[in-house]
Amino acid sequence: MDAKSAKAKLEAAKHKLGRDVRVFETSIVSQTQIDASKNDDDEDDMYEFTPADYYRVLGPKKQDNVLKTRKIREAEEAARRSRITKAVIRIRFPDNHTLEVTFHPSETIQLLFDFLKNVLARPELPFYLYTTPPKKLIKDMAQDFYSAGFAPGAIVYFSQDLPKDDNGVHESGPFLQEEIFSLKGLDLIAEQVEPVQPSPESSEPAVKIPLAAVKEQKAADKKPIKPKWLRM
Repeated sequence: MDAKSAKAKLEAAKHKLGRDVRVFETSIVSQTQIDASKNDDDEDDMYEFTPADYYRVLGPKKQDNVLKTRKIREAEEAARRSRITKAVIRIRFPDNHTLEVTFHPSETIQLLFDFLKNVLARPELPFYLYTTPPKKLIKDMAQDFYSAGFAPGAIVYFSQDLPKDDNGVHESGPFLQEEIFSLKGLDLIAEQVEPVQPSPESSEPAVKIPLAAVKEQKAADKKPIKPKWLRM
């Protein structure tokens, strides 16, 4: 598929779903980075944070909050919130695929669950979303994305409440509808720049010589003239 067709298909999906949507395979590198961050958190536990350290860090912040009035704090919070215009949510599925959907920070988490029910292959099955680490279920549907800390973006994980098979393993997808899954990788194709074909008339473009080079050439062509005091 060429870049033009990929863009057209993404635009059609956006028009139908009402949101920007991307589907891609979850990178092994990103998972490695998550594991590394977990290891870093474990190493941080080795350092003891004393009460003196706590008051030293908190002291200046506490004084700043005391000096600021309530209206000033509310104005600063409103300014920070106004600068964030998108909440890009990435839902990671157990089959190593990620669905990316864009919301407005003021929209509620309930809209995320409603959206998933429209794109899941088996929406009748119960499911839940959670964040990690540590694992925390997303339960407050009335909370907006900004208040939940999901703006400008967040990664959440998808899981279904399915019975395990004889081997003790849950069913492994596909989790998305075929129409949605067909969007996989189209954003990368759409971003490709098509090469510009030169016209036959301009196959041998004229080479422009800088003006400075022309002046230097004229100066070199001039014959040297002896000063008057050297003439006999």
